[in-house]
Amino acid sequence: MNTQVTDEKYMRRCLQIAKNGLGNTAPNPMVGAVIVYQNKIIGEGYTSAYGGAHAEVNAIKSVKDPSLLAKSTLYVTLEPCSHFGKTPPCADLIIKHQIPAVVVGIVDPNEKVSGKGIEKLKANGCHVTTNVLATACRKHHKRFLAFHEKKRPYLILKWAETQDGFIAPLNERRTLKPAPVWISNEQSRQLVHQWRSEEQAILVGTNTVLQDNPKLDVRHWSGKSPIRMVIDKDLRVSKHSHVLDGSNRTILFANQRHQLKPMKEVELQPIDFSKPIIPQLCAVAHSQNINSILVEGGAQTLQAFIDAGFWDEARVFIGATSFKDGIKAPTLTTDLYNTTMVGTDTLNMYYND
Repeated sequence: MNTQVTDEKYMRRCLQIAKNGLGNTAPNPMVGAVIVYQNKIIGEGYTSAYGGAHAEVNAIKSVKDPSLLAKSTLYVTLEPCSHFGKTPPCADLIIKHQIPAVVVGIVDPNEKVSGKGIEKLKANGCHVTTNVLATACRKHHKRFLAFHEKKRPYLILKWAETQDGFIAPLNERRTLKPAPVWISNEQSRQLVHQWRSEEQAILVGTNTVLQDNPKLDVRHWSGKSPIRMVIDKDLRVSKHSHVLDGSNRTILFANQRHQLKPMKEVELQPIDFSKPIIPQLCAVAHSQNINSILVEGGAQTLQAFIDAGFWDEARVFIGATSFKDGIKAPTLTTDLYNTTMVGTDTLNMYYND
């Protein structure tokens, strides 16, 4: 087996185990690492929950016979870090154990690292190979890369629309009590809760809260509920709404002149609504180390992200129902990437490349 094929084989394993960190490692990247001795995997690790050990540390700790490390190759999806953060530099640990060869998926775009980890390894006699399965590694690290390269969170738009292209019924067709009008089926709704557990934050507009009173949590899935974000220019959201119940951190984006009485887990973030708001929202999220946002509605908010060009993925359910009239679904001009069925629903995926 040639070297390239071997390297790609073990990098695929790194990517496979790295997914175990999804939803827990942010704002750190979810890295996977594998240690190989004589074509056998002797250690594996992925990034622990934020503040915990990095993938390389967990992989090295998992090796039963540490004496083999000096004769092994370490594979890792992202360049080992070279700086002190919540944990010591992984490059120093690799050097300490005299691991002679390291194979890296992609260089870390974080300016604190960005090639410095590789330089440090090489300066200490380690043979480093880079850009192995680079395309797959970039796709895997999409959230982390958007945060550092685009200086904003990775943005996922999600909505459900009817067969005839409506995202919600007209207001006069709703009941007096705010509640969701379901377009997608139960399987799709559970899938959305899984998606929520994978992202750092979830964002909606004022009307979505006023009309649907959503909880924006992961009650139909196991995992951590995302930070709730609400665009509420004039603070019209009722203090009795679910998003202000204190069960999870919530950020309200409001006009600069507004003040908010202290509320548990709720913070006011003033922005200038006379200027484009989407870049401001993303700048605030970036400043707070939020590297991904699931944008769930409503139509006006979703279209604002689309029109601003601030989105990376769109996940669109087409339900089995029709409204005949209502609020039109957002419009995308991007080509459809793929389609899958979720029970009776069609799920269309789009990417803003």
